[in-house]
Amino acid sequence: MGQENFTTQKRASGGGGGGLPTITANGRGGRATMPRSRQIHKTFNNIKITILCGFVTILVLRGTIGIGNLTNSDAEAINQNLIEETNRILAEIRSDKDPTDPDEPAEADFNPNVTYTLGAKMSNWDEERKVWLNQNPEFPNFVNGKPRILLLTGSPPSPCDNPIGDHYLLKAIKNKIDYCRIHGIEIVYNMAHLDKELAGYWAKLPMIRRLMLSHPEVEWIWWMDSDAMFTDMVFEIPLSKYDEHNLVIHGYPDLLFEQKSWIALNTGSFLFRNCKWSLDLLDAWAPMGPKGPIREEAGKILTANLKGRPAFEADDQSALIYLLLSQKDQWMDKVYIENQYYLHGYWAGLVDRYEEMIEKYHPGLGDERWPFVTHFVGCKPCGSYGDYPVEQCLRSMERAFNFADNQVLNLYGFGHRGLLSPKIKRIRNETVTPLEYVDQFDIRHTEHGNIRSGS
Repeated sequence: MGQENFTTQKRASGGGGGGLPTITANGRGGRATMPRSRQIHKTFNNIKITILCGFVTILVLRGTIGIGNLTNSDAEAINQNLIEETNRILAEIRSDKDPTDPDEPAEADFNPNVTYTLGAKMSNWDEERKVWLNQNPEFPNFVNGKPRILLLTGSPPSPCDNPIGDHYLLKAIKNKIDYCRIHGIEIVYNMAHLDKELAGYWAKLPMIRRLMLSHPEVEWIWWMDSDAMFTDMVFEIPLSKYDEHNLVIHGYPDLLFEQKSWIALNTGSFLFRNCKWSLDLLDAWAPMGPKGPIREEAGKILTANLKGRPAFEADDQSALIYLLLSQKDQWMDKVYIENQYYLHGYWAGLVDRYEEMIEKYHPGLGDERWPFVTHFVGCKPCGSYGDYPVEQCLRSMERAFNFADNQVLNLYGFGHRGLLSPKIKRIRNETVTPLEYVDQFDIRHTEHGNIRSGS
């Protein structure tokens, strides 16, 4: 994201002391004096607040220290009240209806006969963007010879159904921040539904479009699901490989064109070039996404046309696959289906092999030997359901996070005690020549891609 030029505005200081000027009742400079009646009133209010706080403290102490004197039924009743109150507060936080919001139009006001659009048609975006870049040289779309990338990820605005899910969302974003910091990539974490019709799987589309239009200096928008982690902190996407393409997505051409499989591509991690072609594809992609009857009917079409797809409402991945198959001549020339490295790596076949990878290989490979991205498809750590046992998912996510984190901590001379341990240990002694370690272990230098990650 481009840096905006803000001018720091300092307040003018008055008087010799350098503080803010104040006015007394007689209009002269100096410290304002409070009338005696107001001082007495303020003091009285402070006393009332103190008494109230003391009363609340007594109630709390009675409910904690004195609880042993209560009967079991009384104690259980108190605990149940606390649980109910906590649940009520959480439900209030999770609610997407704010009492201060103006009334929203009823669902019946949505016309299913009108084709849904993400926004106004951008017919001259490439030309307009080129002019803007020429007029704003301080915001180049290439930095040090590399195209500027913005990584976009996000999660729902409400707390996770499973409280520990928030902890793993934090770990996942920390992992992404580390990778982006190392490789000079900008990052946006979104928690807002920019379009209420495109919630769930589809929320990424309006945000991608908005970032393209709001950040013309960004050459590539890179979407990554919240449940995906970088597990090769050295590997860099070979963007020069895609000079003639506008969409880079992990997948398999045979599954796409021969089998028409609904898992031929994975939209958990993909890159869009900032150009009119991408905006046009988003416009063609989005109409299957509005929630309600449109999404449900589109889901029936997708299930009927894509091999192996269960019967459920339209999702963004199936819709993209269907679009590319049904309009192949219009889009596929600019789509690069990548499988030479793991832009998306399915977690179930990877996390139990990390020790083997550490023993035999090194970061910087990005493929099955040391996966670039490990994606926890089907785990849903933030939701109340998933395709796999939650214990298995959380254990695997812990291993993936620590596996990647070791590659970062290595520069500082530390590593995790084990891939399931949040605790760290020193792996090198201090030295009076620290720059030697920087030259040896800093993974910002790609020639150091053969570093070994501690187990």
